[in-house]
Amino acid sequence: MKMNVVLLLGLVITSLASTASAIAGTATYYTVYVPSACYGYEDQGTLIAAANPSLYNNGAACGRMYRVTCTGGTNNVPNPCRSGSVTVKIVDLCPGCGENQLDLSQEAFSQIANPDAGRITIDYTQV
Repeated sequence: MKMNVVLLLGLVITSLASTASAIAGTATYYTVYVPSACYGYEDQGTLIAAANPSLYNNGAACGRMYRVTCTGGTNNVPNPCRSGSVTVKIVDLCPGCGENQLDLSQEAFSQIANPDAGRITIDYTQV
């Protein structure tokens, strides 16, 4: 019985820790993927993102993977979010992005949100 309680408590703490580490931010999307600041003209697929200058950190973020979840809209579009999350690879710098903003590929954005929303609120965490 004690072992079950300890295991359950461990699972609860682990899930709270991963939730607490999520960063609240915003996301937009873009459609031209090459060249990128990290990989030049090398194709990295379509589940990709450009990082804000702080996250990009002079290229230190290149290749990092982030799980992104839509949490709401910013432009009064009804039901902007789709269920679930998407995992993206950082391949580029978004020099015009604000703090905690990601610029997702259109394909990645479309998996978690209605593209008509244009800009959404998100939670994201490195995986």
